[in-house]
Amino acid sequence: MTEKIKCLIVGSGPAGYTAAIYAARANLSPVVYEGIEPGGQLTTTTDIENFPGYPEGISGTAMMEDLKKQAQRFGTEVRFGVITRLDLSIRPFVAEIDGGERTLSADSIIIATGATAKYLGLPSEQKYRGMGVSACATCDGFFYRKKDVAVIGGGDTACEEATYLASICRQVYLIVRKNYLRASKAMQQRVFTTPNIEVIFEHNTKEVLGDDNGVTGMLLAGNDGAERRIDVDGVFLAIGHHPNTELVQGQVDLDEQGYIITHHGRTNVPGVFAAGDVQDPHYRQAITAAGSGCIAALECERFLAENNA
Repeated sequence: MTEKIKCLIVGSGPAGYTAAIYAARANLSPVVYEGIEPGGQLTTTTDIENFPGYPEGISGTAMMEDLKKQAQRFGTEVRFGVITRLDLSIRPFVAEIDGGERTLSADSIIIATGATAKYLGLPSEQKYRGMGVSACATCDGFFYRKKDVAVIGGGDTACEEATYLASICRQVYLIVRKNYLRASKAMQQRVFTTPNIEVIFEHNTKEVLGDDNGVTGMLLAGNDGAERRIDVDGVFLAIGHHPNTELVQGQVDLDEQGYIITHHGRTNVPGVFAAGDVQDPHYRQAITAAGSGCIAALECERFLAENNA
């Protein structure tokens, strides 16, 4: 017999757990499936100092554990497992867990599966992830005040992160594999007129260098075959994000980048909501994810009340 629930939340980052807190307080008895990365991307970051309520800062893992406990306090059921298929063509919606080992039906679903930063794929890059390698300048840039850092990428995001870091860091190197920037003219102008940004064109990252304390530099390979070493304390990836929308592709409307299109948390499928980075290509912050989780849950509550579910 298929289990029937009111509210299924897919994902356990700030968006998912905030949605769970609000849904549980509304007596929706939400069930959260943690997914392959319980706690979301925050569990892989350094200390978080820009989330309200933690004046001394907090590790991502500890903060997510706090959110999880708060959601459980109000009656959220948190389950370990992965939703591997969703059928949104009928309502109640159908979800398969762990490749079909079990199924459940849900009157409503909140998608909070996040977005995954794109990395270069270097073993040294993965080795120092969270120890000087980051994919979010606004999250981690503060830790590199008055230090030298590098940003990898040539688009608008890379230029935005480089100019942001230039305001707090001593020196910023912008590593671009082509001989031009893909960013808008306005962003290019900002980069080229910022005195402590050096753009290194036609270079790829060969290795991230470091020691037991973290990143110490980068080894670059020029298109002409020549190598160059730069000394930096931090490396920021800005080569894009991949929204984790595989579960709903072809079932809900996505934008050109693959992010779920929402209007106040609602997707184009009645009863299906989205929150967090999976529907946010712009900000990608823990606090904005949490806010969107609140919105999705409130809209979900209204939807279920309107439909007597």
